[in-house]
Amino acid sequence: MELNEINPYVLKVMPSAMRKFDHDISVDPKIIKLTLGEPNFNVPDHIKQAAIDAINDNKSHYPYYWGYQELRDAASKYYRDKFGYDYPADQIVVTVGATEAVAVTVKTLFKHGDAVIIPTPAYPLYDASTTLNELNTLLVDTSDDDFILTPAKVQKAIDDHPDLNVKGLILTDPNNPTGVAYSKEQIAALAPVLKKNGIWVISDEIYGELTYGQKHYSISEYLPDQTIIINGLSKSHAMTGYRLGFIFGPSGFVDEIAKVHQFTVTAAASIVQYAAIEALEHGQDDSKPMLQEYEKRRDFVAKEMTEAGFDVVHPGGAFYVFAKIPVGLHMDSWAFVKTLAKEYHIGLMPGDPFGDNEYVRISYAASDEALAAAMKAVKQLVADHSVEPTK
Repeated sequence: MELNEINPYVLKVMPSAMRKFDHDISVDPKIIKLTLGEPNFNVPDHIKQAAIDAINDNKSHYPYYWGYQELRDAASKYYRDKFGYDYPADQIVVTVGATEAVAVTVKTLFKHGDAVIIPTPAYPLYDASTTLNELNTLLVDTSDDDFILTPAKVQKAIDDHPDLNVKGLILTDPNNPTGVAYSKEQIAALAPVLKKNGIWVISDEIYGELTYGQKHYSISEYLPDQTIIINGLSKSHAMTGYRLGFIFGPSGFVDEIAKVHQFTVTAAASIVQYAAIEALEHGQDDSKPMLQEYEKRRDFVAKEMTEAGFDVVHPGGAFYVFAKIPVGLHMDSWAFVKTLAKEYHIGLMPGDPFGDNEYVRISYAASDEALAAAMKAVKQLVADHSVEPTK
């Protein structure tokens, strides 16, 4: 047997360049990493205790594949109170993180050859998921619209590909890597063009609780019959390793997604689900102290990167700064992050895996000390390597 005899769409997908880079630089004992979207906060103690209690109470048997009723009831109330979601428990599926939620939703909604719009810069998972499912991916650059997808660009993507059946849009709000958060007006403006063209929206709202000075608005309010929401507890409750996510969607369609979920993973882990019940029922304010710290860190990093000569995208949410490399460095994103890691022992993410090789992404979900050291190193790199003035 030869490797080229396996599914060719698997061969088209490369392993995560982001994860490989993070792994490679981790061998440096001096490295300070601002690479992954990993909160430096611990899971709140009351959630940890709920997991411990579940273990001690032998709650270790197969859960119902949709997720425990108590958990889905809690998710229905929690997200209704937070964001106005209008989904009862029987329209919610509990998944193994938001990643599985995206994967099974893409697999369910679209047929071989359908086209899906992905506004860029974007988290690489989305393009990998569409490729693995033998779909056509339409990457739409949003950089000239302040990294906001506009109705005009949606319509242009459709008009430019009359030979394709454009059936989907994957929207991330707040965005990773830019941190851009859509206003209510920007979200509402997208709904008519999506409704007119019969386009499903997979709305990844995993950073919805992490917004600064503005509310999070879900497109499901304007397009409920064509929206599947992805959410979870990884970012809001620092539960990245627990791998707990949710799918919210219209009746009938979410039932079909649940089937794919069942035959992919069976169910999310029982112990994790009990921890999640505690998070949703008694952790409504757990994200607030994190959010306060993130906002201070955002302001610090944005200021420092601007002083270093970078054009900075102003983040309205999440915990990333996306910054354009000064032209005077004559470096693309890979050259910049490799130089920074090798010579200054600081790890940032290149923009290239997200779709823009002129930018780098800084995760400020790190300690103040790590951020200060990183900003000092970035300024030193600019001073040491600039070929011409950066401004």
